[in-house]
Amino acid sequence: MAPHGEGSDAQIEEHPVSSILIVIAMQTEALPVVNKFQLVENPHTLFPEGVPWVHYHGTYKDIVINLVWPGKDLTLGVDSIGTVSASLVTYASIQALQPDLIINAGTAGGFKARGAGIGDVYLVSHVAFHDRRIPIPVFDIYGVGLRQTFSTPNLLKALNLKAGKLSTGDSLDMTPQDEATITANDATVKDMEGAAVAYVADLFKVPAIFVKAVTDIVDSEKPTAEEFLQNLAAVTAALDEAVTQIVDFISGKCLSEL
Repeated sequence: MAPHGEGSDAQIEEHPVSSILIVIAMQTEALPVVNKFQLVENPHTLFPEGVPWVHYHGTYKDIVINLVWPGKDLTLGVDSIGTVSASLVTYASIQALQPDLIINAGTAGGFKARGAGIGDVYLVSHVAFHDRRIPIPVFDIYGVGLRQTFSTPNLLKALNLKAGKLSTGDSLDMTPQDEATITANDATVKDMEGAAVAYVADLFKVPAIFVKAVTDIVDSEKPTAEEFLQNLAAVTAALDEAVTQIVDFISGKCLSEL
């Protein structure tokens, strides 16, 4: 990770990637990946007692895979989506698992004005926030929190994925103020977790990549929530396939070879 879009990835240890942490926000998004890699739920929680976070683990080829999702809200029973849950579970997982690489995989809204279509899968080049408005010099830059993701040019080329920038906020819909910031962020896709995961990964200098599959077109006439629910299952299958291809590509390679 390169903070605030500057610099390059610091000294990367030259050994094959042996441990991957996959962070996913929703159970619907997580379970196909769990099944694909034949991961099992850890009955002995790594996390503080009482939190709903769920940890699956297993070995695929020569890589230990840990998948974590924030679980269900203890009061309302819905997926614990959003930046707060994503930050906490990423922090706790890095501390407990010490991964070589983080993959944040999930669904996202896309912008047709930027070339996005339903089912497109993006490998994200930069992340930023669009709802942290702090109109004070320097704090405004901090609020946007622009970060360059870990660079994987060989992966991008080999899998023929789309590349684009990601903008993150805690609302499914988009206000005019959000839209202006997303445009300023030059984003093609928007989600509710990515930039938060990137922030934590950057704190601990863990390389992180972001894979986002488009469920809904934000700049269309169709209501976002309706389109998201309509396409979730099919797009989750595309996401699962992309994650599998990415892990297959990573197998046996050093970070510098990605």
